[in-house]
Amino acid sequence: MTATTTADLVTAARAAGRGVAAFNVITLEHAEAITAAAEAAGLPVILQISENAVAFHHGRPAPVLAAAVALAGAAAVPVAVHLDHVQDEELLRSGIAAGVSSVMYDASTLPYEENVRSTARVAAWAHSQGVWVEAELGAVGGKDGAHAPGVRTDPAQAAAFTAATGVDALAVAVGSSHAMTLRTARLDHALIARLRAAVGVPLVLHGSSGVPDDELRQAVTAGMVKINIGTALNVAFTSAVRAYLAADPDVVDPRRYLRPARDAMTDTARHLLHVVSHAPSPA
Repeated sequence: MTATTTADLVTAARAAGRGVAAFNVITLEHAEAITAAAEAAGLPVILQISENAVAFHHGRPAPVLAAAVALAGAAAVPVAVHLDHVQDEELLRSGIAAGVSSVMYDASTLPYEENVRSTARVAAWAHSQGVWVEAELGAVGGKDGAHAPGVRTDPAQAAAFTAATGVDALAVAVGSSHAMTLRTARLDHALIARLRAAVGVPLVLHGSSGVPDDELRQAVTAGMVKINIGTALNVAFTSAVRAYLAADPDVVDPRRYLRPARDAMTDTARHLLHVVSHAPSPA
């Protein structure tokens, strides 16, 4: 199957009243696990590579993006490739040249007016290249922008921001936080509904790894569409590696422990794909 676009997946999910999962890719094993999970579930998925992940790969985006694009193109289900939390505009341009269909441009740590100006300029250029653009509001000086603990997105400001910037989707703060390893977050579902009513573009939930299944389902019902997940896969990966090395501390072939780690990520991703799509998860 030919790789699809994030715009197509998000538009279809929104029209159907369901969510579409976007999983963070760090290694080739991540991308393989996510794609395998989507094929096993029979559901579409978004592979997303962050600026931090590119930095991990020595600042060279081409190899990891090429792998993701190749896996997306060969998948038996629709798979899109997305650049996440990009601040470096050169990386944004490189990603588009490499075949990503969408970008999340992150100017959320800038003061509001600067965020608007920068995001509007980048969105206009990306649209000229046929690329879908996600952005977010943020708290001034907040390391995690809109997803710093305690921050909430104001619906009126969100509506003004999307109108001024022309972005295609908006990441909003409703109670989740990045890098949570425990699933204890409680979301403001009334606020999600108010944001959906106020904002004309699809809503994106970042930090979804810390959100329990029932909260994720309610969030989608209330109006969330693109559901970003990263840490949950890393927890599965690392737990499997630790267990394997504890049982066999003399192993030196990385394939021995990377295989169960990849399988653990596949299981986690498959479950979460069913949760956010409102499809029943197999026993």
